Amino acid sequence: MRVTIITPTFNSEKYLNACIQSVIEQDYHDIEHIVVDGLSTDSTMEIVRSHKNHLAASISEKDRGMYDAINKGMAIATGDIIGILNSDDVLASNDVISTIVQTFQQNPVDTIYGDLQYVDPDDINKIYRTWKGKPFKRSRFKYGWMPAHPTFYIKRSLVNQYGGYENHFYSAADYEFMSRYLFVHKVSSYYLPKLLVKMRRGGQSNSNLKQRLRANRRDYLAMKKNKIPLPFLVAILKPLSKLPQYYKKKG
Repeated sequence: MRVTIITPTFNSEKYLNACIQSVIEQDYHDIEHIVVDGLSTDSTMEIVRSHKNHLAASISEKDRGMYDAINKGMAIATGDIIGILNSDDVLASNDVISTIVQTFQQNPVDTIYGDLQYVDPDDINKIYRTWKGKPFKRSRFKYGWMPAHPTFYIKRSLVNQYGGYENHFYSAADYEFMSRYLFVHKVSSYYLPKLLVKMRRGGQSNSNLKQRLRANRRDYLAMKKNKIPLPFLVAILKPLSKLPQYYKKKG
């Protein structure tokens, strides 16, 4: 079973090497790692070229943002399963992909998700919050729940059937994608209770109140599009559903 990992980049020189290295160090070796760059002006592509023996493909051309880049990667992917690893994230341990493959093989499901940690940008052992998943229940979408997107792996055959990310939702494109698949098309999913990804803290949609409100509006539009009941109320509940992630801090 081949796994495609897509890494979108733009001026990602600071953390990209660690991202790629976390894939190289996996104990599962049928991995197709694709980097899609949006014409970086720093040393991103030099780093990519230095790892060319470990990458299946790389693209560097103008795009319309991260989700457009991911769609480009999906278009050339050949893996049975597709996952996304952002350029400032790392796989949490060297058995992440082998465990995901084993879980797909042992469970008749279309998608898998797991746990995520938000960590200090310069010290990934310093944990700020933990996104602990829950066993999958489709009804949770009605209350603003969603899987941790960086831990979400999906069968490529489904992407060919239901399409990629809708870039015009901007920061809510990941929520729209997962709600379209899991809520609208009712594809099956399985929660893998394992830490899969360490994500460096600092997302644009959460950096200040204005951007958080803008992100909430985009969540609302994605909910409305995918017929989530009472989307205005659910858009308010969605950020509140993340409060349990702060239950434990380390570091």
